[in-house]
Amino acid sequence: MGKDLKARVGESLKQAMKDKDAVRLSTLRLINAAIKDTEIAVRSAAPGDAEPEPLSDDKVLAILGKMVKQRQESARVYEEGGRLELAEQERGEIEIIEEFLPAKLSAEDQAKAVEKAIASTGAEGLRDMGKVMAVLKAKYAGQMDFGEVGPLVRAKLG
Repeated sequence: MGKDLKARVGESLKQAMKDKDAVRLSTLRLINAAIKDTEIAVRSAAPGDAEPEPLSDDKVLAILGKMVKQRQESARVYEEGGRLELAEQERGEIEIIEEFLPAKLSAEDQAKAVEKAIASTGAEGLRDMGKVMAVLKAKYAGQMDFGEVGPLVRAKLG
């Protein structure tokens, strides 16, 4: 990717200001705020005067993935309540957030990733599921929906 995710979000935010794209600007500001909140939480957890490390792309990806999941849930709730304009707004935000996420893995690639994770952890049964999921989350943050992958891992280990 070249530049780190946080820098890409910042540049996109500046561009949205220049373009006077209010929806994009507001979503990018939400992303930026979520990143800053996490940095503050990390900083306050750091002992003494230690200067905390900047957030890694993996952590930023995790933040973005969580934001997408929140908006998907909100859109579902709005649809059920008949508030289609609000559901559409949530979906618009999802599209903007997903620009910063790596491409989703196909079902076939997800299955291969699960096989590799099981092999690399030496998992033999359901009690090892947590280890396998941890490996997948570390390596494929933002590239797969872990709610969908969990049952696949369970089926392979069970």
